[in-house]
Amino acid sequence: MADLNRRIRNPLNGIPRHTLIANVEEFVREKGLDPEFTPVFRKGALVAQDPSSYETIDGAEKLDEAEALALRNEVLYKWRVPKALYLTIITCSIGAAVQGWDQTGSNGANLSFPRALGIGGDSDHDVYIIGLINSAPYIGSALIGCWLSDPLNYYIGRRGAIFFAGHFCFWPVIGSAFAQTWVQLLVCRILMGIGMGAKASSVPVFAAENSPAAIRGALVMSWQLWTAFGILLGTCANLAVGRTGDIAWRLQLGSAFIPAVPLLLLIYLCPESPRWYMKKNRYPEAFRSLLKLRNNPIQAARDLYYIHVQLEIEKAIIGKSTYLTRFTQLFTIPRVRRATLASFTVMIAQQMCGINIIAFYSSTVFVQAGTSDFNALLASLGFGLVQFIFAWPAIWTIDTFGRRSLLLFTFPNMAWSLLAAGLCTLIPGVGGAHLGLVALFIYIFSAFYAPGEGPVPFAYSAEVFPLSHREVGMAFAVATCLFWAAVLSITFPAILAALGVIGAFCLYAGFNMVAFVMIFFMVPETKQKTLEELDYVFAVPTRVFMRYQLTKTLPYWVKRYVFRQKGAVLEPLYHMDNGAGSESDGEGKRESEKEEVKRLNGEGVSRA
Repeated sequence: MADLNRRIRNPLNGIPRHTLIANVEEFVREKGLDPEFTPVFRKGALVAQDPSSYETIDGAEKLDEAEALALRNEVLYKWRVPKALYLTIITCSIGAAVQGWDQTGSNGANLSFPRALGIGGDSDHDVYIIGLINSAPYIGSALIGCWLSDPLNYYIGRRGAIFFAGHFCFWPVIGSAFAQTWVQLLVCRILMGIGMGAKASSVPVFAAENSPAAIRGALVMSWQLWTAFGILLGTCANLAVGRTGDIAWRLQLGSAFIPAVPLLLLIYLCPESPRWYMKKNRYPEAFRSLLKLRNNPIQAARDLYYIHVQLEIEKAIIGKSTYLTRFTQLFTIPRVRRATLASFTVMIAQQMCGINIIAFYSSTVFVQAGTSDFNALLASLGFGLVQFIFAWPAIWTIDTFGRRSLLLFTFPNMAWSLLAAGLCTLIPGVGGAHLGLVALFIYIFSAFYAPGEGPVPFAYSAEVFPLSHREVGMAFAVATCLFWAAVLSITFPAILAALGVIGAFCLYAGFNMVAFVMIFFMVPETKQKTLEELDYVFAVPTRVFMRYQLTKTLPYWVKRYVFRQKGAVLEPLYHMDNGAGSESDGEGKRESEKEEVKRLNGEGVSRA
């Protein structure tokens, strides 16, 4: 799909009222929906056609006071959502906490398990084996877990996929606590990675598909907020058992089973994704799910019909596909390829920024900065606490300032703080000011990461793909993130040995600036648009977006923030087209737009 006009079109725009009503009545009959809901679907379709004019609808479809109030409150009180939606987000948040706790268990265990398992020497063999064990969950995720998410989601739904993944985050974790050799520990952590990958590919999609557009970013970013909370809990657990002697590392690795228990218990109390039901042509169940996730039936009817129309357009363009063809289409269909590029960029940037060299090895870094093992665990606790506290502002900023703006603001700040942390290791002596300043700048780095590159990648990747490619697209995005996390885990001990703390931190400070440039040119904004409206955002060719950034956005920023020209104006790239339009030419306009989309999509397979 390509949109050279850069116009975000409402697919219902221009349809005459009588035609739209007739289409809705046929839709209710065809999809087996309860006929008693036909009136609310007629109203919902008219609201979806022109969302800003719902109070002017007249005749038999005139909204009653409760319906108008519900739509009004969507804007005025966007956090007034049903308990079922909050339960969904809480459950997804527990899934994220599992992820964070799994990640950080090895942080403290790194101080003792190598000696216990006979790989505590300074040889290249031992150094790389330790890196391999640390990276094992990410290897399991990137090579197996992420790619299982598509068939799991297809056959057993979002909830089923998360339930399956939860078991792999429970049993192998317990197994790792009882490992007697490094090979056994490696196998357990690879199995744990299968659960981490399938869960990380499913949970953000589940949250995104159940959330209304106005707060979708905030609710989906709870993945990172509670991942940070899981990291905090993991560092607390590391510290709590840090003085238990020879079994400390076993307790540190095994404690991550704790949050997996409520995840397994709660997931089937949540409504299934309405979009998944619709994908399976189970519309009555989709509507029942939406009724639980929205405050008023008018909102549920509006969303169901609007999503349905977009899905019909997707089917006309993409047609039927297999897992293999869907994966291939990530790189061949222009609209999907642009989403793939953008999600790849934000995901690989998470590894380029250097956060995981802190998450995996902060205790090791602090020990090398001249402190004891226990004090290193205390300093790592501070890192987890800062990351959790500073993730909270993103709940509001991600849907206010947007995903892209948060990234562009925080990456330069992460670069200088990481650079400063490295340079502070040059201060003579050990401990004291030397250690304090290293810790301070690591905390500052974490404070900038938490509301930016922390929450954005998973929220962004969960929303940019069309429903037809959402599972496989998210799998690719998460596999990208976790594969490079594995590479980082394996290589960082060797980098640290070769370059020291200063060299490693300076290297990643440079990577931050490279990631900043990549995001500036390759990542469009997605805030406060429905998942279906994003089809039109990613219909704009990459070369057009990059040219706009270079010729419009960059000059604007220079004028506004360098030369302080308050009158500088940035010409918008996208234009919303939500009006109802003229009835006389609506049908012709709609047909011509569909033909244009199909033609451009067919011609554009090899275009950027």
